[in-house]
Amino acid sequence: MSFPFVLTPQLAPYMCRSCLIRLSRASKGQRFASNKTKQQATATLPSQPARTRFAPSPTGYLHLGSLRTALFNYLLAKRTGGQFLLRIEDTDQKRTIPDAEQRLFRDLRWAGLQWDEGPEVGGPYGPYKQSERSKLYQEHAQKLLDSGHGYRCFCSTARLNGLAESRHRLGLATDYDRTCASIPKEESDDRASKGEKHVIRLRVPDAYPQYKDLIYGNFKALKHGRRGEQAFEDPVLLKSDGLPTYHLANVVDDHHMKITHVIRGSEWMPSTPKHIAMYQAFGWTPPQFAHVGLLVDEQGNKLSKRNFDTDISAFREMEIFPETLTNFAALLGWSHHETSDVMDLAKLIENFTLKFTKGNTTVTFGKLHFLQRRHGALRARAGGKGLNEIIKAVSRLLQDVEGPYKDWRTLLGDRSLDEYIKQIIQSDSDNYTNANEFVYRNAFMFQLIRNPSSLTDAPGKPQHAKRLAEVTDWTKENITKKVWEIIEGVGDGKVWSKDFFHYLRQAITEREEGMRIYDAMVILEREECLKRLGVRSA
Repeated sequence: MSFPFVLTPQLAPYMCRSCLIRLSRASKGQRFASNKTKQQATATLPSQPARTRFAPSPTGYLHLGSLRTALFNYLLAKRTGGQFLLRIEDTDQKRTIPDAEQRLFRDLRWAGLQWDEGPEVGGPYGPYKQSERSKLYQEHAQKLLDSGHGYRCFCSTARLNGLAESRHRLGLATDYDRTCASIPKEESDDRASKGEKHVIRLRVPDAYPQYKDLIYGNFKALKHGRRGEQAFEDPVLLKSDGLPTYHLANVVDDHHMKITHVIRGSEWMPSTPKHIAMYQAFGWTPPQFAHVGLLVDEQGNKLSKRNFDTDISAFREMEIFPETLTNFAALLGWSHHETSDVMDLAKLIENFTLKFTKGNTTVTFGKLHFLQRRHGALRARAGGKGLNEIIKAVSRLLQDVEGPYKDWRTLLGDRSLDEYIKQIIQSDSDNYTNANEFVYRNAFMFQLIRNPSSLTDAPGKPQHAKRLAEVTDWTKENITKKVWEIIEGVGDGKVWSKDFFHYLRQAITEREEGMRIYDAMVILEREECLKRLGVRSA
């Protein structure tokens, strides 16, 4: 798929910022979907440690929406001193993507969401892959049969399809008619023992139980059938191949893994009454549910691969920092009382509450770019591993490409490239987004500039600039002092001083804007600056 603002590691035109700004188009706040959804949930945090889980299917890769789900569950667990579990729901073997599971592990760890229990970690309630828990599901399906809350359905696929089609033509819900629900237990057992193909269905109650959603409050499901209409939802729990459906496996696993809170997308709200009914059929206490709104684009369409709900690898290719992406994802439907939206994972944990926006959340990417710059600045100022990762990204780009910036080797001589890059990053820390944009923005620091047009377009100023050769100890303080000495010596007022600074910037950088000119001059060092000013070094 195409991703307009993806920046791959190559020297390309300076486009990413304008593309992102165009995409964002006056973003009015990432945390609200519309004026109608500004009411915020007031649910408080649980008083006991929460056990939460993220349960993806390896039929696809981790994308922005699923990362947000994982993040909210992770934050709740860590905020309350609880545990965050990872469970792989891999019962749909036909649609499983071979490398999806390993990609999932890699992307979660990259984002900082290390699970306390799950694959590659272990834990007391494993195994944590549903394909390895089939016996448990079969045992629980049998319990529902024994208690009368479940029944075997022997209907063929052809009959079920025909039933659904005829009901659809009549404008009715395409539910099941419970043809097999009245089969005596002895007959059902006998047919099953002889190998007759069947599924196991849940016998749903006449009215679904109410439940309290932590975001939406009391939720009462609509009746699933009208009086006199022989139709019932009765979802399939165990398929004919003996594997569970999502409904059964999800409920059984959450109970046995002692999950206390489930944060998931609002698309699961219609299924929750079925799950509550199943908990009641087993005699179990269900976890608390919090359903968060969907992520939609500016036209209100659910995010998809065509409109930026891409897998996490695309953000990694853009060199988006993990703390940027988790910060961005957290703000999609969650609100806080901090004065700044800029928060790393530790800060998100510290400030997390169950204060979510009701309704869907509109995703625009101007905020992502803003957060990337802020986190880049934090990395530059903090130093250490985060800054080193930036330096290595820029260094690889320069060393791998024989392009317009190959002059850096001549420019630096025996100076360290990494140390040189570090100086530039720290001097221009508020503007770092990725290696490609950084090199383009600071191209003058990697190119040999000789005889720039400003030398001939600024009569009189080159002669004054020559006096910079008098500075032998090339420090920021000494350069600044000499420049103001030159300006005050001319005495032509503010207009001339402004023009002189403009001349210096043009001569040394060939840019109208960029990092502070004194910082650039110090990093470039004396000999190079004098050459760019057309001054013969003394």
